[in-house]
Amino acid sequence: MTTIKNPILTGFHPDPSICRAGEDYYIAVSTFEWFPGVGIYHSKDLKNWRLISRPLNRMSQLDMRGNPDSGGVWAPQLSYHDGKFWLIYTDVKVTDGQWKDCHNYLVTCDEIDGEWTEPVYLNSSGFDPSLFHDEDGKKYLVNMLWDPRVGNHNFYGIVMQEYDHEQKKLVGKAEVIFKGTDVKLTEAPHIYKIGEYYYLLTAEGGTKYDHMATIARSKQLKGPYEVHPDNPLITSWPYPRNPLQKAGHASIVQTHTDEWFLVHLTGRPLPEESQPLLDPRGYCPLGRETAIQRLEWADGWPYVVGGNEPSLEVQGPDIEEVKWEQEYPEKDEFNSHELNAHFQTLRIPLEEDALSLEDQPGHLRLYGKDSLTSKFKQAFVARRWQHFAFMAETKVSFHPDTFQQGAGLVNYYNTENWSALQITWDEEKGRILQLTTCDNFTFDQPLKKNVIVIPEDQAYVYMRAEVDVNTYHYSYSFDGENWSAIPIDLYSYKLSDDYIRGGGFFTGAFVGMQCQDTSGQNRPADFDYFIYKEK
Repeated sequence: MTTIKNPILTGFHPDPSICRAGEDYYIAVSTFEWFPGVGIYHSKDLKNWRLISRPLNRMSQLDMRGNPDSGGVWAPQLSYHDGKFWLIYTDVKVTDGQWKDCHNYLVTCDEIDGEWTEPVYLNSSGFDPSLFHDEDGKKYLVNMLWDPRVGNHNFYGIVMQEYDHEQKKLVGKAEVIFKGTDVKLTEAPHIYKIGEYYYLLTAEGGTKYDHMATIARSKQLKGPYEVHPDNPLITSWPYPRNPLQKAGHASIVQTHTDEWFLVHLTGRPLPEESQPLLDPRGYCPLGRETAIQRLEWADGWPYVVGGNEPSLEVQGPDIEEVKWEQEYPEKDEFNSHELNAHFQTLRIPLEEDALSLEDQPGHLRLYGKDSLTSKFKQAFVARRWQHFAFMAETKVSFHPDTFQQGAGLVNYYNTENWSALQITWDEEKGRILQLTTCDNFTFDQPLKKNVIVIPEDQAYVYMRAEVDVNTYHYSYSFDGENWSAIPIDLYSYKLSDDYIRGGGFFTGAFVGMQCQDTSGQNRPADFDYFIYKEK
């Protein structure tokens, strides 16, 4: 048996939903405002995972124009039944205030990496929907029920309604089957029929440091459900020294070798030795990640092996290890006709008027669109931070003729928190390199008068971002060999769920290539390559 090290999916991979099809295992994770929607990962051994599908890849399936930061796709649920894959997801349109405007949909596919169907609309009563396939052939949708009434707790409980796939709609009466425990914020329901019991797994306590997974059981599908005698099933809240924090939002799988595992959300705070341990408990720029724990059964209840806190290492299943080839090249030279699936864009796919791999062969061409503060159409292609220390590098050709144009390397959390090293224009100095920061919607250009002038005959500028755990820095080069540092300290914690203001805090830091043109001229920038390399 192999040892599995956690997290199994590093960087922003929250709300894991695991399912098995034969001897293959799949995990679906949330993508929020990043497009295409949903990431599905494949494993043969529960240890080695590869990105195999981004199923919501058409505007007809997912249109997030104008969606708020941390809106979009929340908590997809993946299941395999009747010889096909079923994917349930939410598109959240409003996150702040008294309402959660969210719409729940179903898509299916015969092959995990095939073309998924057009969505079937289900309901809008709350988020975290999940489909349960009962033994009698009936199907039921469960989701948390949102209560917007002033003075009431917003999380009303878990609601269930039958789904008729022939009619492609919910039928019968919607009934609340579980009100949760006194921890409240009951969400993320998954139902499993194991032996004589129906088991209802939920998340409670919110999705920050007091997160947890709660499990209850009943001999009747509609309850009443009794809660696990040693609830919660998993949490990090009582264990502030555990490197895997925020444990919760889980799902369960039984292997083909008859072993049981739990996958769950987790976060790893930056080390801050000088700060108090408990409050604040820390900052997680890598976002909420996915970890796995082994389960054992006693008296008809599942228990996490080793206690109800997450372990950094777990004993893998009795399955031979299967490793995958590296799916993400350390250096992407843009010689393909399609972007690598690890790259994503914000809210919508970028069509030919914004992105091309053909117009300048061997380059990613981005045509300048909205600013980094826009929730509509940014020409921005990025990938997750997946390590506490890494280097990202690109080489860009850009010839602006106004200060309203900029292109370069960006580290990004959301529209209110980012930094950008950009080629832009100054009326007196011509082409320059400018550093712009956005810190909870407060803007600065810390180089002041010390912007870097780009030589007139310089075709390309090389740009680099180096992340060293708590801090990160930019540097530039005109020949790719001699590098000059931008003498500004930037802080990783400012690109974390735990730092940003407001009510949306669900993603993680990204690094990527961006081109903006707020003059409307659509000035293009050509990126020759992109490197992401763990230190």
